[in-house]
Amino acid sequence: MSDTVVTRFAPSPTGFLHIGGARTALFNWLYARGRGGKFLLRIEDTDRARSTPEATAAILQGMAWLGLDHDGEVVSQFEQAGRHAEVALQLLDQGKAYKCFSTQEEIAEFRESAKAKGRSTLFRSPWRDASPDTHPEAPYVVRIKAPLDGTTVIRDEVQGDVTIRNDQLDDMVLLRSDGTPVYMLAVVVDDHDMGVTHVIRGDDHLNNAARQMMIYQAMGWEPPVWAHIPLIHGPDGKKLSKRHGALGAQEYQAMGYPASGMRNYLARLGWSHGDDEFFTDEQAKEWFDLGGIGKSPARFDVKKLENLCGQHIAIEEDAALRQEIQEYLAAAELSPLTDAQADGLERAMYCLKDRAKTFPELLEKAHFVLASRPLEMDDKAQKALAGAPEGMLTELTPQLQSVSWERDDLEAVLNSFAEARETKFGKLAGPLRAALAGRAVTPSVFDMMLVLGRDEVLARFSDAAADA
Repeated sequence: MSDTVVTRFAPSPTGFLHIGGARTALFNWLYARGRGGKFLLRIEDTDRARSTPEATAAILQGMAWLGLDHDGEVVSQFEQAGRHAEVALQLLDQGKAYKCFSTQEEIAEFRESAKAKGRSTLFRSPWRDASPDTHPEAPYVVRIKAPLDGTTVIRDEVQGDVTIRNDQLDDMVLLRSDGTPVYMLAVVVDDHDMGVTHVIRGDDHLNNAARQMMIYQAMGWEPPVWAHIPLIHGPDGKKLSKRHGALGAQEYQAMGYPASGMRNYLARLGWSHGDDEFFTDEQAKEWFDLGGIGKSPARFDVKKLENLCGQHIAIEEDAALRQEIQEYLAAAELSPLTDAQADGLERAMYCLKDRAKTFPELLEKAHFVLASRPLEMDDKAQKALAGAPEGMLTELTPQLQSVSWERDDLEAVLNSFAEARETKFGKLAGPLRAALAGRAVTPSVFDMMLVLGRDEVLARFSDAAADA
C-alpha cells in the first residue's frame, strides 16, 4: 500500500448533500489533510435513471460551502464502466468467475423451494463448475466464485474485526446480462485504480465489505483500511430524517450557520478528542484519527450546533464574515447587502459577533447600521421614545456637535446630561436606542454612535425629535 494516505468521498447524485454524507466527506477530508495525503471525489452515477446533473451540482456546491476541497478532477463512475467490465472479464479468463445462464424465474423457483424445505435461500448456480461445452446460446451474467468454506475477516478501525462465514456469501454478479458492471464491482475497481488507501464510510456499507473483499482477493489486490462509521440519529434516537428538520448541507447554509461551525460540529458528531468541543480546522486536522470514532450512532443536537457556531462567529475575521454573510443571503435567496451596507456591517462587526449564533441573529443586531433614514420605529421603540425626557434629543445635539467622537468623551457627555436631569444614564438608554436604531434591543448606545458617526447620529436624533 502507498505511504501516502488517499481517502475518497463517493456520493450518489440522486439528491442534495445529506448531512450524514457531509460528515463522511469531512472525516475523509480531515484524515487525508492531517496526514499530508490526498482527498478524492468520485460521483457514483451508475444509476442512470436516478442520477441527475442537478444533484451532482448540489453535492459540489454543498462541499464548496463546507470548504472540503478535493484533489484532482471529479471522477465519474459511469465513465469507468469499460474498465470495470475489463476486470470482470479478466476474472472470467482466470477461472475466478463464470458465466451463469440461470434465468430470474429459475432463481426465484430455487429460492421458493429452499424456503419451503427450510434450507438456505442463498442461490447456488448450477453453472459454477459447468464445462464451457455445455453453455447454451443464451443471455448470461458473470458471477464471481465466492469461497465455499472458511471465513472472511474485515479488519475495521471502528468496528473491530468483523468475521463473516464464507458459506453465507453468494456468487455475486459482476456483469449483468447486458454486459454492464454492477455497483459492487465498480466501487472496488475505482478504489483500487484511484489508489485509495482508507475507505471511511457509513456502517450501512459494512455488509458490502465482505463481498467487495472477494474481488480484492480474486484480483490479488491489497484491500484498503476499512473504517465504517455509525449513522447519525435524530434527538429521538431514530435515524435522521426529514421529520427532524433540515437534512441537506445547503439547507444549513441557507439557515445562516457558518461553515466553520458546521465543520466543528460535524467533526464532533461521532468522534471525540478528549473533552474538546470547540476547535479550529487546523486543530481538527492535527487531532483527527480513526480511533476516536465511537461505535454508537451520534445524535444530532441543534443547540450544540448553534453554540459552536456562535463561538466560530466570535473569532472569525470581520472581512471573512462579511463575505460569508453575502453568500448566506444568496443561498437564502435574500437581497444582497449594498457596498455601503456591507462596509457599515464590517465596521460594526466588533460589537455584533460576540453574541450571535447564526447570521440571521447577527443581521438582526446589525439593523441599526443596515437601515436607512428615516427609520421605521417598532412598537417598543415608539413607546421608549415617547417616554424620553422632554427635549432630550434637541438639547443633546449641540453638545454632541462639538465633542470628540471617542467613547470616553461620549460617555462623559451623556452621563453629565443624565446628572443634570437628576436621573441615571440607564433611563436615557431606551429612548436613545430607539432614536438610533428604531428598535428597543440593540448593541450599546455608544457602540452604535461610534459605528454610525457624528453626522448620521445627529441626523437620526433630528428625525426622532421631529416625530416625537
